[in-house]
Amino acid sequence: MKIAIIGTGNLGLSIAKGILHTNGATSMYLTKRNTSGIKELEKYGNVKVTVDNREAVQNSDILIFAVQPGHFEKILGDIKDLLTEKHVVISTITGFSIAKIESILGNDKYIIRSMPNTAISVGKSMTCICSNEPGKKRIELAKAIFNRMGHSMEIPESQMQAATVICASGIAFWMRLIRATTQGAIQLGFDAKEAQELAMYTCNGAARLLIESGNHPEEEIDRVTTPMGCTIEGLNEMEHQGLSSSLIRGIVASFEKINQIKKG
Repeated sequence: MKIAIIGTGNLGLSIAKGILHTNGATSMYLTKRNTSGIKELEKYGNVKVTVDNREAVQNSDILIFAVQPGHFEKILGDIKDLLTEKHVVISTITGFSIAKIESILGNDKYIIRSMPNTAISVGKSMTCICSNEPGKKRIELAKAIFNRMGHSMEIPESQMQAATVICASGIAFWMRLIRATTQGAIQLGFDAKEAQELAMYTCNGAARLLIESGNHPEEEIDRVTTPMGCTIEGLNEMEHQGLSSSLIRGIVASFEKINQIKKG
């Protein structure tokens, strides 16, 4: 695959590294206004670093845009005359709708929106993807790219706001739960480093159990809750204090806020 990443900042760089580390590109163009910080990626041999977006587009088939939202419209306008039937346009820009991209490029292009989260930097992103009608023919290609950096799911564009809350904001929600578990472990006598290690790897194990088994969380909870045991005692106390309720209310509050931002 001939891939260009237009805007190789933090997100673009994470995507580039994920693709390169899994040999996912035959050639790669990386663009940035100041290329000094990414020049070292040319050591891969099949990578070209440039400030010229048009050069990158002309020499690539898959175009991944990771620019600031305020710059995206102008960049699309600058390169639209170069687009051919071979190009796939993949946007990672939050809040920039497919309809708006089509208004610039036309509705006959393969256009895909993706919403990765910050775990993409360690190859563990949950990335949501949607497309316009022509783009449906290239959805599997986009999923294959993002599956190299975690897991991807195709959803309707109408759910992208909600996915941003669950997957992008969700990283912060899970971090807070890990922090709380760490604090609890410290109170029980572990030092801070040990406590965080216990919390992180237990959280990781819980997720892997569900991913590998396909079980519902309650099935795995039942495996560790015995009658009159310490686990059910702790779970019930957490629920009395509103654990599930507060999480759900927080998710809904975050969703309401993102919708306010979109309207604004």
